[in-house]
Amino acid sequence: MAKELAVVSQSPESVDFAGYEATFKALADQKRLQIMYELTQRGNVCVCELVSIVNMPQSKLSYHLKILLDAGLIIKETKGTWSFYELNHAELNRTLSPELCCMFRKADDLSNGCCS
Repeated sequence: MAKELAVVSQSPESVDFAGYEATFKALADQKRLQIMYELTQRGNVCVCELVSIVNMPQSKLSYHLKILLDAGLIIKETKGTWSFYELNHAELNRTLSPELCCMFRKADDLSNGCCS
């Protein structure tokens, strides 16, 4: 059974376009997508393990992790001297949600797609 979504008209001032821009810029890189995929498969992962998993020097990996962190797509937890990373499922669900799809549909054009 399809989930019914309430389509809400939002004013441009009430939409966090800057947040979406940072999120989509972070997603627009194959290495960062690979990092996110590995976090999806493995859960909470130490940066020391990610270096070998994604076959990347720690300096480059840290650069990509910072972009993902700044966009809110991953979460960092420090245990002693090690940093562990995992996906921020709440942010991913918001970004990939039907509500975002609906934001870019006209109210009179909801018959085909995610807003039906």
